[in-house]
Formats: sequence, C-alpha cells, structure tokens
Amino acid sequence: MKDESEGQELIVRTKNFALRIIRLYAALPNSTTAQVIGKQLLRSGTSVGAHYREGFRARSTAEFISKLEVGLQELDETGYWLELLADSKIVEHSKLVEIRQEVDELIAILVTIVRNTKRSRS
Repeated sequence: MKDESEGQELIVRTKNFALRIIRLYAALPNSTTAQVIGKQLLRSGTSVGAHYREGFRARSTAEFISKLEVGLQELDETGYWLELLADSKIVEHSKLVEIRQEVDELIAILVTIVRNTKRSRS
C-alpha cells in the first residue's frame, strides 16, 4: 500500500466494522435460524479486518493482493448473510441499511486498492 496513513485508517475502519457485526450478532433473537445465519455473519464479517491486516503486512505484492481478494470474498458473503437476515424478517430492513452501506463502501475501497495495485505492478 502506498499511503501508510490511509492503510491505518482502513485498519481502524475494518475493525469498527467487525465490532458492529459483533453487536448485531449479540442482538439477534435466540431462534435456531437467527443463530445459524448470525454465526455465518459473525465469521465472515469479523474476518474482513483480519485479512486486511494480513495484507497490509504482506511480504509481497502478490500476497497483498491475495489477502485483499479474500477480504472481498468475505465482504460479499457478509452482504449475503445481511440480505438473508432482512429478507427472512429476522431483522428489519431499516435496521440494516447503514451496515449494508458499509459493506458496499468497503467493497468499493478494496476493489479500487486491488485494481490499482495490479495496474501498478504491470
């Protein structure tokens, strides 16, 4: 990553995202369905920051790209679980608008970083 301060900002942002996912999971009903979907959400949503941190500390450009691409997969999966929570009416759509927007924004940021990194190494 070229800009160290931007990288640190994204480390904080992805950690805050994980904390929001943790709070959402903790607030889910105790029904079996909610808990199964919630655990999937918890795994994917909290792993985004971990993958970004690993990428930020990568030993090579290829490793950096790989870690961020895995983080992108986890974000996409997180979006899926959020959709299921809303569409199944376990959580009201309106309560998930902000976190779903954060998923979209983080995807856009990581896609841009990966594209620019691939372009600059060519």
